[in-house]
Amino acid sequence: MLFLVLSIICSVVVGVIFKITRKYNTNPTQIVAFNYVFALLLCYFTFSPDLKEVTVNSPWTIYIAIGVLLPAVFLFLVASIKHMGIVKTDAAQRLSLFIPILAAWFIFKEEFNSYKVIGLLTGFLALLFIIKKQAANTGNKWMYPAIVLFGFGVIDILFKQIALYTTLPYTTSLFVVFAIALLVAVFIAAYGFVIKKAGFESKNILFGALVGLFNFGNILFYLKAHKAFSENPSTVFAGMNMGVIMLGSVVGLLFFKEKLSKINFVGIILALISIIFIVFSQLK
Repeated sequence: MLFLVLSIICSVVVGVIFKITRKYNTNPTQIVAFNYVFALLLCYFTFSPDLKEVTVNSPWTIYIAIGVLLPAVFLFLVASIKHMGIVKTDAAQRLSLFIPILAAWFIFKEEFNSYKVIGLLTGFLALLFIIKKQAANTGNKWMYPAIVLFGFGVIDILFKQIALYTTLPYTTSLFVVFAIALLVAVFIAAYGFVIKKAGFESKNILFGALVGLFNFGNILFYLKAHKAFSENPSTVFAGMNMGVIMLGSVVGLLFFKEKLSKINFVGIILALISIIFIVFSQLK
């Protein structure tokens, strides 16, 4: 249970760090780039991946797809935290679990029971309530958490495809993905340097290191939690998603005084109920 709690904390802390960076006039693109530098190093020294096992027959299409999506969606995550807050962003990120579920239904023709259908419908309603903007909130800012939800959902599908590729250890594939993500993030940061004339500041390295540390910690402890609960993976699934929504809500409301309407609160409650139904569907 300790690994699960640590994974939840690491996930929420990443959002907290990005919330704090707004006060220091930082560059999110540079932070994301340095995040992958440190995540890559931590991955290498923790898992000691054997890169000789990576060949031309490895699933490079999936590796590249995830490597491109990770930094891109990460930047939308930063924008979502900025415009919509930690509470709504964490909830949207966790509701992204419905994307692979829908893919299993429509693409892979997986049979659905009533629990899963109710969970999906409740989750869709929860999303509408969570991203509903208040009257003073003009513009299309709702699109940020919507993109976060869809983006992480697609990433989850691709990571599950990698998990099926048993020729390589999962941790080796993770290292390759981080390396590609780093290259993409550096390219985006370089664009900012050359085109937008963005200056370089050492504080972006510091925040990047913190994000990389907790980002990797989230993955490491999540894997350890799954290993500890190998006979009951639904416990990790439910605990992680519900835990992040609840802790993210507490942090956002108490420490950052984020404002939520009554309908937003209803959405968060519906999101938790939705996850419960999804867990029940896995047990049946």
